[in-house]
Amino acid sequence: MANTADSNVTKTVGKLLAVVVGMFAFVFVVMVPLYDVLCEQLGLNGKTGGRYEYVEAGVDSSREIKVQFVASNNEGMPWEFRPTVTMIKVNPGAATDTVFYAKNPQPENMVAQAVPSISPSRAAEYFHKTECFCFNQQPLAGGEETEMALQFIVDQDLPADIKTITLSYTLFDVTDRVDSDAVVSR
Repeated sequence: MANTADSNVTKTVGKLLAVVVGMFAFVFVVMVPLYDVLCEQLGLNGKTGGRYEYVEAGVDSSREIKVQFVASNNEGMPWEFRPTVTMIKVNPGAATDTVFYAKNPQPENMVAQAVPSISPSRAAEYFHKTECFCFNQQPLAGGEETEMALQFIVDQDLPADIKTITLSYTLFDVTDRVDSDAVVSR
């Protein structure tokens, strides 16, 4: 009888572990990508889309939008990272250029990835990046510094009540996630 009780406990524990593993797999394999797709399509959480192909649609010189830039490093990212200007006034429809500064103060080569976010989140669908350092990983040799280009357009259809857009980037160290041959100076 003791063997039957032990066997039942073992089966129950095994089933519970399978349920827990299944729940984690569901969350990370299904829910995270689904969440990312929904946020990108709906402009939630300020997630911005990928590269935007610029089509000349004219410039609305009657409106001026303030675009603020913020840069931060993820925990453990030792790079210096900042916008070269913290605010630009733009007219909707005008292509605008700016740059961000980055320096790898470490002696070893590193690779970074910048992740953008827009605030207010409903402005994300009207903020289009035509060129952005966030589209690619950024390798820097130890001690190297660089200026990273950003070109964007604020859509003319931006709701009239949005007067200020904040574009923030968080810089992540992805050195361990890339091929070691890719960690070289540009």
